[in-house]
Amino acid sequence: MITPDKKANGLIKLPDKRTAIIIAAITGLAFPFLTIFIILIHHQLKISLSEILRLHVTHPEIFILYLIPVMLAYVIYYFLKIRDYDISVYKNLIDSKDKIINKNAYFAKEIGEGNYDIRIEPEGEHDILGKSLLVMRENLLANHKKESEQNWISEGKNLISNILRIYNKLEELGDYVLEHLVKYIDAIQGAIYLYHEESNKLVSLSTFAYSRKKYKTNEFPLGFGLIGQCAYERDYIYRTEIPEDYFTISSGLLGDKKPSSLLLVPLISDDHLQGVMEITSLHETIPDLTITLVKELSEIIARTVFNLRINQKTEQLLAESQKMTLELKQNEEQLRENAEIMEATQKELQKTNQQLEAKILEVENAQKRLHWLLENASEIISIYDKDLKIIYISPSVLNILGYSPEEMMKGKDFERLSLEGQSNLKSLFQHIIENPDEFPTIQYTFVRKDGQIVFLETTARNRIDDPALNGIILNSRDITEKRRAEKEERMRTRMQSLSENSLDMIIRLSLEGRFYYANPVIEDYTSNQPKNIINKNISEIELPDILGDYFNKTLHSIKSNPVKSNQLLTIPLTIGEKHSERIMSIDAIPEFSDHELETILFVGHDITEAKRIEQELQIKNRKIEDSINYAQRIQSSILPGIKQIQKHFSRSFIYYKPRDVISGDFPWFFPKSDVIYLAAVDCTGHGVPGALLSFIGYFLLNNLVDRDRDYTAGEICDLLHQGVRYTLKQDSEDADARDGMDVAFLKIIPARQELQFSGAHRPLYLLRNKELIEYKGDRKAIGGIPSKKRAEENFTNHVVQYQPGDKIFFYTDGLPDQLGGPENKKYAPGRIRDIISKNHHFTMNQYYHHFRQDFEEWMGNAKQIDDVLIIGIEF
Repeated sequence: MITPDKKANGLIKLPDKRTAIIIAAITGLAFPFLTIFIILIHHQLKISLSEILRLHVTHPEIFILYLIPVMLAYVIYYFLKIRDYDISVYKNLIDSKDKIINKNAYFAKEIGEGNYDIRIEPEGEHDILGKSLLVMRENLLANHKKESEQNWISEGKNLISNILRIYNKLEELGDYVLEHLVKYIDAIQGAIYLYHEESNKLVSLSTFAYSRKKYKTNEFPLGFGLIGQCAYERDYIYRTEIPEDYFTISSGLLGDKKPSSLLLVPLISDDHLQGVMEITSLHETIPDLTITLVKELSEIIARTVFNLRINQKTEQLLAESQKMTLELKQNEEQLRENAEIMEATQKELQKTNQQLEAKILEVENAQKRLHWLLENASEIISIYDKDLKIIYISPSVLNILGYSPEEMMKGKDFERLSLEGQSNLKSLFQHIIENPDEFPTIQYTFVRKDGQIVFLETTARNRIDDPALNGIILNSRDITEKRRAEKEERMRTRMQSLSENSLDMIIRLSLEGRFYYANPVIEDYTSNQPKNIINKNISEIELPDILGDYFNKTLHSIKSNPVKSNQLLTIPLTIGEKHSERIMSIDAIPEFSDHELETILFVGHDITEAKRIEQELQIKNRKIEDSINYAQRIQSSILPGIKQIQKHFSRSFIYYKPRDVISGDFPWFFPKSDVIYLAAVDCTGHGVPGALLSFIGYFLLNNLVDRDRDYTAGEICDLLHQGVRYTLKQDSEDADARDGMDVAFLKIIPARQELQFSGAHRPLYLLRNKELIEYKGDRKAIGGIPSKKRAEENFTNHVVQYQPGDKIFFYTDGLPDQLGGPENKKYAPGRIRDIISKNHHFTMNQYYHHFRQDFEEWMGNAKQIDDVLIIGIEF
């Protein structure tokens, strides 16, 4: 190939365009002359002008040969024109490359000299060197910045650590630490509060650069105010919106001004709260580097404060111990004298006790007799003082209410009452105090010790003026059985009224088949009025055959096995000349008296209309099921199967178990030239809503990876995030659709043995040489209404160089969230990691069967709560 450089340097000489065309035209003229000469020789004609002219007359096609020089000249002209254009293109290309190389060389020189602020724009997509130099500059700049920040933090820690080593008194330590720390981090004010566990408060230890106004509040209860909140939550608080009632800074130049930013950091040592450190600044924000320094210093300061407080407490205890030793020596002699006096007093007490024991025995016998009488009484006798405090209750309370007198004296008398009962009892006391000559009675409920509710009737008598009693006497008796009997009588009367007005057919039969009761509805189904069938036998009344047979069979069945039964009957009806059928659900209920079967109650409910509605619902449900099954066939047809994935990864598996017919979780697979894309996607919801969202995710992913541009896994998640929001209109002001999806997304480049992973709430597990490595997904979902309070960060792109034998696993949340097991707990990510790690020797097929069997055993008879999907691949 002839390059433009060789042509320009004269290594190969080419004729100019005019000369080449002339040469081509002359060469072309040789064709007609040569042809004429061959024809003359072939016909043995004389070579002369006359013969040549005659030959043109006899062979006019020779004139066509004269076009050859013109055609040949045109062809040469065309190719020379193309040659000139190629030379021009090559020259421009060389000039462009030379310009890029010179620019990149200058950029590299400036970076090498430490000028990180220089900027350069890469020349198009093919300027790989320019892009690489930009990446190198950013890395060098980041390393320089990180090293500077680490040096700044180290210097600050060394400064404060030196102060902590010098001072051993808390007040001095706090003053000097705050003074140097506030100046070092360019703050304006600082304070240290120590936590006093006995009072549960934080008390000011030291302050720096505070005005007198600050001393109005120098202690905070735990959990109150920002200081108390920081201590209670044991986490730092950073605020740029300062409350209106917060302190102000007094300055001759600034006047009274409120801080612009605030940082509160708890002082914690060995998980014990020591206090809170407060830093304020006039700057709008406190840098993250400053926050990091203060948080690291908080641990060192907390440890030092803890040690100093222990030392101070030890010194205090030592002084108190010495003082107590001296007092004990002084009291020892006094105790010896008191012991002699007590010995003489003890002898006198023994004589007195012997006399008292005889009198006590006599009183005990009398009390036993009275206790037996009160314990077996049918009433509870209790005495209350004028403050409504119980001072006595008879032993019979144990038999009637289940509580001992001691338990009642401790508050059970009011505690086991309802609110209404307490109110009524207090009203009774108030009434008897105001009207001491009356004997009012109330009824209320009380909860026995065994949980049974009983009804009590209490009569009160005012004996406050009686010096022997000095209280209010309550006589209470259990009226539960009395009220139950009254209630049963009312219920029987009410049941009779309800039956008469019920739309159900209600019949009571004796065991011999005699009608004891029938409500008016029976006339609608048998044309018999109730008064005409009472006290008559089934055989004596004209009934529909199906109803008569049912009564006879049911009587026989319940006699042998007295349990409730239900049966559906289709009863023919004739109204005038119109014939119809009614469907009735009849319950046969055995009724007992003193544990013996006495009668049978039949309750028939007309369910004709309900059956019609049920049939309509069945038809509608069948249509819905057909639609869902068809949707399942569509979803199954577009989703990848394990055979499709095993064409590229022969050692792989998919365990896919939708909760319903169609699923909101789906596997996604897209091979593209030398790149393979793979994902496990979990859409919001399951069933039909989840499946609709899965179609959005499926086609958005296909469109994203099918473009010409090569995106990373993280960039594809970002684009998918934007696409879901755009499709569901979640960026609009009135958006209320918070639907989205979680995803574990993989981009695999087999030629480079490179794996890129990005996750939305989903992790990736890599099993390598028996060690399980977890790559966590970002803590945000794909889609959803954007937050107005903080800017979103892009999805993280993890790059992994995989090795032969590496195994990867990724899954949706339906697997770890499933409830089951002996304690009905979640399957949990920890169980998944244990299965992978402990069975590191498993093949992918063995993993598939193990996960499938273990999940089914864990779920047991419980209901599956979500779609389940887990994918495993061995490289």
